[in-house]
This record gives sequence, C-alpha cells and structure tokens, in this order.
Amino acid sequence: ALSSAASDVYKRQISNAFKAGNASSLSGAMDKVVDVALPSSSKKCNGSEAVSMLSSFFSSNKPSGFSVVHHADKKESGFLVGKLPTSSGEYRVNITYRAEGNTAIIQSIRIE
Repeated sequence: ALSSAASDVYKRQISNAFKAGNASSLSGAMDKVVDVALPSSSKKCNGSEAVSMLSSFFSSNKPSGFSVVHHADKKESGFLVGKLPTSSGEYRVNITYRAEGNTAIIQSIRIE
C-alpha cells in the first residue's frame, strides 16, 4: 500500500509532468499495459507507447498548468482527477494506478 507521503510524492510527479507537458518523466511509472484514452485516439498499449501518445497530445495542446481536483487511495490502488488547462482549452484528466511497494504504477490515463 502507498504511504501518504509516497502518495503525495506521486501526485506531485504527475502534476509536474502534466504542467510541463513532459510525458517522458512518467515513463518509469507506466504499467506493462496502459489504457490510454485521448480526445483523438484510445488504445491499450505498453508504457513507451503511452508516453509517446501523451507527448503528441502535449505538443498539440500546450499545458499551462495542472491542478488535482480529487484523488483517493485505497489499499492497493488509487485514482486522481485533474484539470489541465492548455492552449486549446481545458481538459479533465483521470488517472488510475496501483501500488507496488512505495511506488504507484499508472494503469490508465483518460484525457477528455
């Protein structure tokens, strides 16, 4: 299970990645299979493909911030909902993850 300190570090890592439009900083946090749903495409893919899908989303929608609206951690998993203002409008981001030791592994990313 994630400790609350680990959960805070993890939320900060995701927030910073989305704020900066830096998908590659999340590459170590991706699960073997990630369910990615973007406005233009959605698929189940491996972590590096998930990172490149996010990267291309960020390049056409330049983030100008990111704020966590809601999050919840259960024993072995959790989710995070955020607002992502970009150059092309505001998006809602949903991320689910599972705990592995003291790290969180991203299982799904939905941007709408």
